Amino acid sequence: MRTTTVLLLTIAFSWVTQTSDAQQGDPPASPGGTTVRVAAISFVPTKLDLEGNADRLERAFREAANGGAKIAVGPEGALDGYVVNQIIAGEFPAERMNEVAVSIDHPVIHRFQQLAQELEMCLAFGFAERIDDDVYNCAIFIDHEGTICGKYHKMQFSEGYDPSWWYNRLGRTSRAFDTPYGRCGMIICNDRWNPLLARIPVLDGARFLLIPAMGSRGKGQDAAVLARGKENGIPVVTANVGVTLVVNAGEIVAVDRQEEGITFGEITIPAVADPQPLKESYYVMKAVAGRKGDERDRVEKEFLKWRENDMKVRLERTRKRLRDD
Repeated sequence: MRTTTVLLLTIAFSWVTQTSDAQQGDPPASPGGTTVRVAAISFVPTKLDLEGNADRLERAFREAANGGAKIAVGPEGALDGYVVNQIIAGEFPAERMNEVAVSIDHPVIHRFQQLAQELEMCLAFGFAERIDDDVYNCAIFIDHEGTICGKYHKMQFSEGYDPSWWYNRLGRTSRAFDTPYGRCGMIICNDRWNPLLARIPVLDGARFLLIPAMGSRGKGQDAAVLARGKENGIPVVTANVGVTLVVNAGEIVAVDRQEEGITFGEITIPAVADPQPLKESYYVMKAVAGRKGDERDRVEKEFLKWRENDMKVRLERTRKRLRDD
């Protein structure tokens, strides 16, 4: 059974990847859930300009607050400029990542904790997180009191993965976390193509999903984001550079295709998520008896098993492309 499961997941993903609730400001509640005004932010961060990007992100968050948002989401790599691809291609030496990768207790992160408290707004955005000698592509959520509620490390890379890449480590786990509006899950950019990476935090209790991104701007990415919302019965906010998108109640309720701007929308965060069974081609395991945590761990383990080979395949594809260029 396990061999069959892994095989079917491999086939499915090779196709898919290509193609507690404290009230903040008394948000309106209804039998269907809690309605929240959100903002998805797009701007093109400058490579290797930590302070300049932080200034631009702060200005965008202030504009989002002026527009009435209670949750605002910035893009992937908002502080560092997402320089991984340039390092892989040899355009920048790997050591330059040290100029922009920051720890979770770095002054620039404290700056946004203080900003969230000042604006009385929840902030989420992507940055390069340093942990000891390694760097992770990270998304962080800060609540309206300036508390870091949770973070997530990207678990699926379009470029593949080389174990020597200290500047671009793969995430190892995904968990939902408590926020003033209920439990939240996060994924980053390429993760959105993968149904299981959205399902894992939902099985951990997530009732809404945030996606910082800097990737594909085509209609296919819109369809993928919409599918992740429909499959899991939860709203989704994605801040992709060049495409900002809000999904609510199984529909795209707001979308913009601009590199610099803010998209506002309203989402209704359900009291209980209503995930649908994933199609057989996506998820071959039936419901696992026992607690949801058991199923969450089972799904995560299956994904990690599949990832071992897939990241090697993608890495070879990247290397070939760079040789051809």
